[in-house]
Amino acid sequence: MALKLIDKFLNGFVSADEISAISKEAADAYDLVKSGKGEGSDFLGWVTLPEDYDKDEFARIKVAAEKIKKNSDILVVIGIGGSYLGARAAIEFIKSPLYNNLKKDTPDIYFAGNNISTTALTELISICEGKDISVNVISKSGTTTEPAVAFRVFKKMLTDKYGAEGARERIFVTTDKCRGTLKQFSDEAGFETFVVPDNVGGRYSVLTAVGLLPIACAGIDIDAMMQGANDAMKEYSSSDLNKNDAVKYAALRNILERNGKVTEILVGYEPYMLMLNEWWKQLYGESEGKDNKGIFPASVVFSTDLHSLGQYIQEGQRNLFETVVNVKNPGAEFVIPNDEANVDGLNFISGKKLDYVNKTAMLATLIAHNDGGVPNILIELDDRSAYTFGYLVYFFELACAVSGYMLGVNPFNQPGVEAYKKNMFALLGKPGYEEMKKELDARIAKD
Repeated sequence: MALKLIDKFLNGFVSADEISAISKEAADAYDLVKSGKGEGSDFLGWVTLPEDYDKDEFARIKVAAEKIKKNSDILVVIGIGGSYLGARAAIEFIKSPLYNNLKKDTPDIYFAGNNISTTALTELISICEGKDISVNVISKSGTTTEPAVAFRVFKKMLTDKYGAEGARERIFVTTDKCRGTLKQFSDEAGFETFVVPDNVGGRYSVLTAVGLLPIACAGIDIDAMMQGANDAMKEYSSSDLNKNDAVKYAALRNILERNGKVTEILVGYEPYMLMLNEWWKQLYGESEGKDNKGIFPASVVFSTDLHSLGQYIQEGQRNLFETVVNVKNPGAEFVIPNDEANVDGLNFISGKKLDYVNKTAMLATLIAHNDGGVPNILIELDDRSAYTFGYLVYFFELACAVSGYMLGVNPFNQPGVEAYKKNMFALLGKPGYEEMKKELDARIAKD
């Protein structure tokens, strides 16, 4: 097993009786996921994806990645939400948050179309000047504002630089298999296309072409990643929470929520956890936050954030719990040097490995936060390999689906996301939104 759930830091917060009492409910929720009989069952393709993914498309992804690696200095990945978070999380977790600054034989990878920032777009355009670039645009429909605007810009940039024929060889589109504006346009333009599966929602899509093409371009072993997910799928085949850590995690979260712990903080102790935290927040936030229910997902990277949010976690409102991710093998070693002058008074740790000090800080914090009334769930990972990443993704996805059903919501829709889009379209004057624009203009003027 690449992952182990440890619950000893829940002592005094979750009792054996509570776990026993919720076990049938957790098993029933797991069975809903596996049987496809729950709400949102049209979006359960990710459940068996590690085994029944499209092998032909997988091979095409590898070929496309090799092509991009050979002819491009930069790959611009255009997408928002689940269309970019998983890939960026994988690259930073497995490679480095400083991936673009490392010496390597793979292209720099930048992410665009996930905001509407003039500054971010113009700075990225400047970075691309004088470089050979390729683009991977990821959108089910092609009409989502943020990525659509970015694609307009970079499509024009490639066409101006390489001509229509040259641009065609550098634009890769991940979109609907048959329908949608982007699919139709891509077929007409002759772009190579990959599929956003109909039965896999965006936030569950990292192990599809949505995430795998950018991940492969970073030189990451996507075969190992899929094997990790496949092994997790087999490991988590029981509905018994005593035999299935994903079900147990879902059950523990729901016990804590019912005891008033309505905020969960995902904690990492390495900077490479930052974007994984962001991916996790979307997964759980969009899946559970509806019908006025849900555990609010937050995140921190310690020990950095101990010097900003540590005070609140230690002594603020007691409505939160932490899930700590500990990577046992960091993949690097550094020994703290001795200082004869001992100006900082730290010679007592001279000769110790820096990771040992980091893990000691983790244990000290777990104990301190427990003493301060904060329950902690600990998830241990073997390493930060592609295999472990795939394993962890499947763990969190399965636990999220089970937890959502236990909360009594559909874990696979996100109706609230559309509200801001409709308001924005109306205020920008999109045809068909005239009456809505009048109402919103009146409200703005009144306020």
